[in-house]
Amino acid sequence: MITKLDKNATRQKRHARVRAKLSGSEARPRLNVFRSNKHIYAQLIDDANGVTLASASTLDKEISIEATGNAEAAQKVGELIAKRAVEKGIKAVVFDRGGYLFHGRVKALADAARENGLEF
Repeated sequence: MITKLDKNATRQKRHARVRAKLSGSEARPRLNVFRSNKHIYAQLIDDANGVTLASASTLDKEISIEATGNAEAAQKVGELIAKRAVEKGIKAVVFDRGGYLFHGRVKALADAARENGLEF
């Protein structure tokens, strides 16, 4: 008998494998990405203290865009999270793609964050 996992369960397994290998610190927090069908979210997390240092998403008022589920919106979120990180004095991060493929919206967010001052 073949058991079939849904896409999200497979992604969560992949994410757990990645999380076992990387962790964020106060000096170099983890840039976590979560992608839903309608929105994309990014957080800077200090895993040592269990604290979220900064966050950005397509739900923020600063991002005024009609279509929130595309690469253009992800690029805006990447710019915003990088801006908020630099304001707090954070330049280097560990990128956590959340089990998603580094492609499309996740890649657009990462590239925009790099262009706006984050190093990973």
